[in-house]
Amino acid sequence: MDLFDQLRAFVATAQSGSFTGAATQLGISNRLTSKYVAELEQRLGLRLFQRTTRKVGLTPAGSDLLSRAPALLDDLDDLLADVSDSSKGLSGVVRISAPITFGEVYIAGMLARFAEIHPGITIDLRLSDAFSDLAAEGIDLAFRIGRFDIASLKVRRLGTFESLPVASPDYLARVGRPETPNDLSEHSCIVDTNRRNPKRWTFEQNGTQVVAQIEGRFHVNSASAAVDLTRRGLGIAYVPSFALCGALDRGELVRLLESHTGERGDVAAVYLEGRTLPQKVRALIDFAVLDFGTTRSI
Repeated sequence: MDLFDQLRAFVATAQSGSFTGAATQLGISNRLTSKYVAELEQRLGLRLFQRTTRKVGLTPAGSDLLSRAPALLDDLDDLLADVSDSSKGLSGVVRISAPITFGEVYIAGMLARFAEIHPGITIDLRLSDAFSDLAAEGIDLAFRIGRFDIASLKVRRLGTFESLPVASPDYLARVGRPETPNDLSEHSCIVDTNRRNPKRWTFEQNGTQVVAQIEGRFHVNSASAAVDLTRRGLGIAYVPSFALCGALDRGELVRLLESHTGERGDVAAVYLEGRTLPQKVRALIDFAVLDFGTTRSI
């Protein structure tokens, strides 16, 4: 019996906790799943599961095999996909992670443009402001903003963004316009708790850093929500430029402190180090580099 079928049955059983769950995941019968696992145990001369009437649990040998087998199977799938792709075009699923606001305003559109020229690709986009564990969640590629200095990840930088202080014309008419960062302490500010220091806004002028300590009634964990509240005249926001979505051009918001430069951050594609990168993922990274540089200004 094929070793890789046996390994797939073993991994699916270990991850689902039962032969029934594994059979459903693999699209084969419960009996065949159990047979594959038994044959793998016979091949190895080891017991991989402790079986009860309700579930199966891993033995120490099973735990050791589970720590290595999924990566081996992924590499095999990637190898076969690359061989297939080279003859008939890119195909298969690409699993992608991105921050919510950046994913909604840029990544989704970029992926649509990529998919248009690669009709065999299926996109699985997962948006979260929490950093995904690429290995545990089976993520092929993550787009991240800000800092991403994690030793286990390879980084392909796409560009940079700047945070901008903005307010609505209505708010400025009622309260007045801050002329320096220090003036922000006298204003109601929208606190974005996703920021590293939510109440500490940093600017630069002529090479000198200026820090503003701010306060505000509204605390949110979304740049999009901060923009929406600011558009309603409820305060001043300090948000990444990509989150503004044309609000400055439409006159809905006004940029403040224009003589100062806001905080800058990197935008990058990251992926696991130490694994052969599938052709479809390499193609997506290369496309993102070009797309980011030529079709977007964030």
